[in-house]
Amino acid sequence: MIVFVSGGARSGKSDIAEQRAVSAAGSSPCYYLATAHVYDDEMVKRVARHRQSRQGQWHTVQWKTLEAPLRIDRAIAKVPDGGAVLLDCLTLWASQVLYASKLSEEEGLALLANALADARARSLYLVIVSNDINEALPPTDAETWRYLAFLQRAHCWVAQEADSVLEVVAGCAMKWEHQEWKHEKEVNV
Repeated sequence: MIVFVSGGARSGKSDIAEQRAVSAAGSSPCYYLATAHVYDDEMVKRVARHRQSRQGQWHTVQWKTLEAPLRIDRAIAKVPDGGAVLLDCLTLWASQVLYASKLSEEEGLALLANALADARARSLYLVIVSNDINEALPPTDAETWRYLAFLQRAHCWVAQEADSVLEVVAGCAMKWEHQEWKHEKEVNV
């Protein structure tokens, strides 16, 4: 099962994603796949806050952290068959692909596809979190457009692959349905 959870900054998406992963894990460990590259004091504090929140709120669950700023496929391969994993977050992973690796966009998307295929083949319950950053005013510089386009491409692909797509607004999750468009011939009367 693949669940995609999207929402704005501080919308409550991490709480919703954690609930899903913990529920799926049952009495087994829950794997937290962290894509953050900790590079400054603010990130250190943010990571510590997330860890403390998970340990406090979900104290009955054993969390195992896998750090993979880029190679999420290798991290997912470490999760036992049938396990529950929370990938947080696709937004940071996309920045690693574009700015901290020598991968092309296509290679990055292929890496993501391999990770999801492996998760599905081994019956993992995979919850993927990402920020919806396409709600603000359009960027004015080319590099921000490039990042936004890559991230939205990844979002659209993950949403199509996911079994469930949730958007979180003010701590409330809304489920989105995939829609298949059927082109019908126009009938002249």
